[in-house]
Amino acid sequence: MTPPTPRRTISVLTGDKARLDSTIVTVVYTDDSRPIAFNALAVLDCELRGQPLEVLHLGLVVIDPEYRAGGLSGVLYGLSVFLVSARRQLRPLWISNVTQVPAVFGMVAANFKNVFPNGKIGARQRYDHLHLARQIMSKHRRVFGVGPDAEFDEARSIIRNSYTGGSDNLKKSFEEAPKHRVETFNKICRDSLDYDRGDDFLQIGQFTAGAAGTYFTRSASVLSPSALAMQFATRALDSAISPVLQWLAAGSQTGDIRPAIPLLRGRRR
Repeated sequence: MTPPTPRRTISVLTGDKARLDSTIVTVVYTDDSRPIAFNALAVLDCELRGQPLEVLHLGLVVIDPEYRAGGLSGVLYGLSVFLVSARRQLRPLWISNVTQVPAVFGMVAANFKNVFPNGKIGARQRYDHLHLARQIMSKHRRVFGVGPDAEFDEARSIIRNSYTGGSDNLKKSFEEAPKHRVETFNKICRDSLDYDRGDDFLQIGQFTAGAAGTYFTRSASVLSPSALAMQFATRALDSAISPVLQWLAAGSQTGDIRPAIPLLRGRRR
């Protein structure tokens, strides 16, 4: 497999354990166990409305050129994010995405909820979008290869001069960037981004139960129902059923699931 130039650099391939600890890697194999695609999602520590929050960044993606038209981008992004959401009891999950590629911009806008920017005329940026974008730009630029000299247009959520922090060789012209089948997304990228300077959109959105339904409706033809059911059952067991069973086992210590029983008894003297 000859990998294409990735959208963004990320150091998960350097062996840096600290980076791997906050990265979720998904690999797609053929029936004969040949790897044909993978992605790496980065977990960003943020804060929203006074509470700690993890934002899942849609980072590096590489697909074998032979399989690029097979819908694997949707599987790599949608399925990976869904499994993370399932492990967290299907609570709404914030995501971020940095791109100048119309096909990717449109994929995020169409498949996730509450996305800004999304290409729609009159789309409004909410406080949550702006607050998370500011934190990502101030603390997590290195995750997607943006240098300190890049400027952030907060009103439009555009990173100006984005390709100077490790992703220098990834800058594309508009003609080179893969297009989306919906012309609206191509137009917003062409009209809003300066490709000569090297601009990017910073998209902030959410993965919700509704987004999951939309994703599976669109991706049913490329998903294995049995494998998906097994993955979901495993995540449900780990995130919901297992903690309930452990809570009900009053005579056993369960570590970080609940305080140790001897400690509780010691406080009741």
